[in-house]
Amino acid sequence: MDAIITEGLTKYYGKNRGIRQVDLTVRQGDFFGFIGPNGAGKSTLIRTLMGLVRPTAGRARILGLDAARDRERFLARVGYLPSEVSFYPGMRVRDILKLSADLRRRDCAGARDRLCQRLRLDPSRRAEELSLGNRKKTAIVCALQHEPELLILDEPTAGLDPLMQRAFFDLLRERNRQGATVFLSSHVLSEIQHNCTRAAMIRDGQIIADGTVAELAGTGVKRVSVRGTVDCGALAGVRDLHRTPEGADFLYSGDISALLRALSAGDLRDVTVTEPDLEEVFLQDYQRGGGGL
Repeated sequence: MDAIITEGLTKYYGKNRGIRQVDLTVRQGDFFGFIGPNGAGKSTLIRTLMGLVRPTAGRARILGLDAARDRERFLARVGYLPSEVSFYPGMRVRDILKLSADLRRRDCAGARDRLCQRLRLDPSRRAEELSLGNRKKTAIVCALQHEPELLILDEPTAGLDPLMQRAFFDLLRERNRQGATVFLSSHVLSEIQHNCTRAAMIRDGQIIADGTVAELAGTGVKRVSVRGTVDCGALAGVRDLHRTPEGADFLYSGDISALLRALSAGDLRDVTVTEPDLEEVFLQDYQRGGGGL
C-alpha cells in the first residue's frame, strides 16, 4: 500500500488556481520532498490531502483511505505540521501538547518529554510568550509525539535556528529508519537534497518533475568554469553564462565533444567541470519555464 496517492487532484478558489491535475505517489517508507517556491501550490496540495479543503476535481488517498470521506480514520495515523501555527492564548505548552494527545486518545507523556528535551522546548511557557521558533517546536512535538506512521510537514523549518534544524532532521531520519513515511514540503532545495530520497517539483499548481533526488539532480547538466579566453556562447546547451575578467562560468547540457572542441580552440589557463547541486538545476529550469528537468 502506498502512503499517498493523488489522481488528477485539482483545487480552484473561485477563478484562482490552486493545484491542477496533480498525479503523485508517495510510497510507504519514503522520505519524500515536495519542492516549489511560495505560491506554487504546496500548501494547497497538503491541505487537500489533510481533508481541510475539498478538491474541485480528482481524488486523494492517505494510507489507503479517501482523504475527503475518511479523514477521521486516517488522522490518528498521521502527524501534520502546517506552515503557520497558532495556539489558544493562556495555555501553557504542556497543555497544548496534552490536548493534542487527548484528541488522539493517546498517552504521549514519555514521547512528549523526550521530544521537548531534544528540541529544548520549555513546557511551562505560555502560548503568547512563545517566539516563532518555539511555536514551531511546539507544533513539531504535537506532530511527532503520537509516533505516526505518516508525517506531512509543510515548511517545517521556518523559524528554527540552524542547530534546531539539525536536531529536527535528525529526528525525522530516525523516524524514517523506524518505518515512518515523511512527506516534507520546502522551498529550500538544500533541505531536500540532503535529507530526502525522492522528490517532486511543483510550478504554477502542476507537477513538473518527479523521481529520486539523484535522478532530479543527475540531469547531465555540468557547471563549467574556465580561466582564459574561449568562445562558448554559441554552443547549444550553454545557459546561465556569466563572463568574468578571468574567463567565464556557465551551466552546460549539450554535447560533451562539442564542448571539448570549443575549449581546445580557446586560450585557456584552467578549466573545471563539476556537478551542479539540485538548487542550481531546479532554479535554472524553473526560471526558463521548462516542463521538467
